[in-house]
Amino acid sequence: MKLLDSARRVLFVHAHPDDETLATGALIADLVARGVEVHVVTATRGERGELMPGVAGVEPGSAEFVALRERELAGALAALGVTHHAFLGMPSAGHRGHVDSRRYMDSGMEWISEGLAGPSSDADERSFTAATLFDAARDLSAYVEATRPDVLVTYDEGGGYGHPDHVRTHEVTREVAGAHGIRMLEVIPPDREVGGDPALIEWSDASNHLARVQEALRSHATQVRVDGADVVHVGGQREPIVTRVGLRRVDA
Repeated sequence: MKLLDSARRVLFVHAHPDDETLATGALIADLVARGVEVHVVTATRGERGELMPGVAGVEPGSAEFVALRERELAGALAALGVTHHAFLGMPSAGHRGHVDSRRYMDSGMEWISEGLAGPSSDADERSFTAATLFDAARDLSAYVEATRPDVLVTYDEGGGYGHPDHVRTHEVTREVAGAHGIRMLEVIPPDREVGGDPALIEWSDASNHLARVQEALRSHATQVRVDGADVVHVGGQREPIVTRVGLRRVDA
């Protein structure tokens, strides 16, 4: 993958637990296998995620649910070979001027058409999208300054499928990339319409890492189910596990 050939340290910025695996698991596994140091920052804990059928004994939004999603994320990262992770706003990914750690909350979403999400009508002031771009960017900058990645990777400007937290993650990452003069790459969802010149998208096949991605997805049992080479979501939506990865450079 030419866009990452010279990278020795890559930072992936994601909105919720499971996004790192669903959107970029194969790419992460490929980089780790090549000896690249991979870091992941997650903005929220996915507090507003729903539950897969059959998951019992925990309520979405509860402290127990949040702790479970943190454990699921840790399991997925271990499966992918990632040893460097932080939640945005916590000490390792928080601006030193903050008196306390900042906890960004899942903003939620609503489906506005098939495959396209939009803002939730009941997001509150604790939500990631309610935080200022300045504050969130300062927190991500703290992690960048501490780890000095060569490249930042996140969603495209539409957030992949429109989730407001994904869109804000793109905005924050772009702000930080520009401020630090770091290359930024956006992940292009397979088989989805995207703007711009398609010739600028670099596609690569990471299907040799399917088994590792399947293992990581199984860690996110509250959110998805693995069925062969497919992943099944809470609402029953089925899609192929992403192993054909598209990247495009962003002018930050």
